Amino acid sequence: MADASELTIHYHRDFDGMVAAAVLASVLRSCKGERPLLQSVNYDQRDDWENFEAGKRFAIVDFHFHPRAEYWFDHHPTTFLSPELRAAYEPSERWLWDETSPSCPPMVLSHAKQHWDYVAPERFVEMAHWSDIIDAARYDSVEQAVFGDTPALRIARALTVSPSPAWVDELANAMVEGDLDKIASRPDVDKAHQRASRNRDKALEQFPPTVQWMDTGVVLYDASSSRIRRERFATFYHYPDAQYAVGVIPTRSGFHITAGENPWNPPANGLHVGEIMERYGGGGHRAVGGANPPSLEAARAAAAEVAGELVAALRPPA
Repeated sequence: MADASELTIHYHRDFDGMVAAAVLASVLRSCKGERPLLQSVNYDQRDDWENFEAGKRFAIVDFHFHPRAEYWFDHHPTTFLSPELRAAYEPSERWLWDETSPSCPPMVLSHAKQHWDYVAPERFVEMAHWSDIIDAARYDSVEQAVFGDTPALRIARALTVSPSPAWVDELANAMVEGDLDKIASRPDVDKAHQRASRNRDKALEQFPPTVQWMDTGVVLYDASSSRIRRERFATFYHYPDAQYAVGVIPTRSGFHITAGENPWNPPANGLHVGEIMERYGGGGHRAVGGANPPSLEAARAAAAEVAGELVAALRPPA
């Protein structure tokens, strides 16, 4: 049973969030004498955000702002769930928001150095470097994004077949003390990576029939069937001339709309995808975002609306 004085670091359930949580855990251990727990969060946990972790001590990284968080770091422009929460934020020794940062770990590292004289080990510098690449899609090419085999990319791909949130927590805890090579070499990570790679190959094969239309550089696809594998960059692998992809995919709790720019062929004057997704209960960055509508029908309708809005933005004036 957890001690009431224990601090839990909640982090978004992806490579960026895991690294940020591991970095903050190391910082708080060495600079504040804390022994924090790590526990992931996802968008389905924000429904009663005001009462999140009521009566407990917690920190949040790479996820929505919460005024009761003892430590909070995020880079998402859609992090504030209400104007009141936005008004409650002020940068401090314990809170930092920087929507210009490609990912969250570099923010934590620079803040800890500035405020707490924390000297980052080289393995955290490497993790932060790869976090920027993965979270901001700064891959050299679509081939690196799809077939890259560095330890960081192997871990990130393994996460796509995560058996449970507890497994992600286990890997995030391993990052506190271990480097990327060590974690990527774990038998469970290697097994997950092999499975995820098979899924990737199947997803690339299955993607073309899911495409509903392509218009003015926007591809709309419907991969809502649980029998269809998903590959994040399949659209741009098959359609390198596309500038946006909008799709419907299944999740454990329903259906998800995903939309994003082509990192290797971005629009010159694109729209803010995260802000568009906020209208559907989601969020994200300028170049990528998502939302979880209440039903498959709602997800399909919203995806078509989003795709249409992007087409209109890209279409040259008559």
